[in-house]
Amino acid sequence: MKKLLLLLALASPAHAGPLPQADAQFTTYPADQVALGQLLFYDPVLSGSQKVACATCHHPRFGTSDGVSLGLGDGGIGLGPARRTDPANLPPRRVARNAPALFNLGAAEFASLFHDGRLEADPSQPGGIRTPMGAEMVSGFDSPLAAQAMFPVLAGDEMAGHYGENDVSRAVSQGLITVEGGAWAIIAARVAAIPEYRARFNAVIGDAPIRFTDIANAIAAFTATEWRADNSPFDQYLRDQTSLPDAAMRGLALFYGKAGCDSCHSGQFQTDQRFHAIAMPQFGPGKAAEFEDHHRDTGRMRVTGDPADAYRFRTPSLRNITLTAPYGHDGAYASLEAMIRHHLNPVKALNAYDISQALLPPLSNSPDTWVLDRPAEMQAIATANELVPQVLSDTEIADLLAFLQTLEDPASRLGIPETIPSGLPVPF
Repeated sequence: MKKLLLLLALASPAHAGPLPQADAQFTTYPADQVALGQLLFYDPVLSGSQKVACATCHHPRFGTSDGVSLGLGDGGIGLGPARRTDPANLPPRRVARNAPALFNLGAAEFASLFHDGRLEADPSQPGGIRTPMGAEMVSGFDSPLAAQAMFPVLAGDEMAGHYGENDVSRAVSQGLITVEGGAWAIIAARVAAIPEYRARFNAVIGDAPIRFTDIANAIAAFTATEWRADNSPFDQYLRDQTSLPDAAMRGLALFYGKAGCDSCHSGQFQTDQRFHAIAMPQFGPGKAAEFEDHHRDTGRMRVTGDPADAYRFRTPSLRNITLTAPYGHDGAYASLEAMIRHHLNPVKALNAYDISQALLPPLSNSPDTWVLDRPAEMQAIATANELVPQVLSDTEIADLLAFLQTLEDPASRLGIPETIPSGLPVPF
C-alpha cells in the first residue's frame, strides 16, 4: 500500500482518489435454479424462430458479448465476428446497440440495466421494477436482472423475429405480451411442453404452472452465478496487497490519480452506475419510435425525457474489459487503446472518427452513417460532451492498459452445455 500511495503522490496529489473496497454484495441462488438457467440461456427455444439463444449475443467466447459493434439477432447465422445474414431470412436491421457484457450483474449495486438504464429497481412501480412497460409490468421477477430477460425475447431484431413470421412475433406486433395467449405465455408453454424442463422446474417451483417470470428468474440466477468476477489480480491487491506488475501499478496510480478515470469509473467494479455524455460516435439504426424518421440515439434522454440527458450513456463496468471489445454503446472502437484515446479529447476524436474502426457484419441498405454524415447531428453530440481534454503520453496509456489487464477474471463455472432439453443446436 505504501508503494501505491507514493505512486499516487507522484502522479498528482491534487487528483488522487481513494481506492475502492473489495466488499461487493452478491445474491446467491439454489444450485438447481442455476443449472436450469444455464440450459435456458443456451437454448434457442426462447426465440420466435427457435434459432437465437441468449448466448447468441452474450457468449463466453466473446467476453459474454458478441465480438461485434452492432450485432445481428434473428436472421443471422453463426457467432461473433463470423456471424452473417441468412439469405432466406434477411434481418431488417442491425441491433441498435452493442451487446453489453454480463459480468457481476448479480452484485447488489447493479440495480438498473442497459446502456440507457431503462430498467431499474423502483419500489413505487408495479412489481418493484420500472420498465418501459409501465403499468403493464407484472410481478414475479425476482430482480432487475431477471426482468432484463423480457426485452430480447420481445425485440424483433433480437429474438422475437420479423413481423408476423412466427407466433411470438405475431403476438408482439399485436401488443399481446403479458396476457393469456401473449408472447410470454407462448414461450412459457414451449418450455413447459419439454419433459426435462418440466422436471427441472419441479425442483425449483414445485408443480406450479411455468410462467415466463420463472424462466427469467432462472436465467438471472445462472447469469449472476456464472459470471461473478470479483477475484481478479486487482481484487486480490485490494484484499491483501498482492503485488501487481510495475507497469500495472503505474497505471493504477494514473487511473486513480492524474488521469482521473475514477471520477466515473469508481467503486469495486469501476462504474459509478450513472450516465455521462462523452461524444461517442453514433452509427447504425439508432433508437427511434415507429413514428420517427431518424437514426440518432440520444441515450438516457429517451428514458427521462430530459434534454439534459441527451447522449448520456451508462458508465460501463471495466471488469474483463480486455475481453469485451468492441467498446462504447455502439461498439465504435475495436481496440481498448483507441477507446482510451477517445477519452483524452472526445470532440476531436468524434470529428475525426472513421467508421472503418467499427466491426460491422455486412448488411445491405443499413443506415450506418446517417448521423456521421450530418454536421448538425455531430454538433449535437459534441455539444453534450462532459469531458475536459487532457494529455497522456504513449507510455502512460500503455501503463493504463497494463492496469486494466489486472481487472481480468473470466469467471466461468458451469460452462457451455453439450446438449439442451429442446434438442435444438447449442450455440458453441
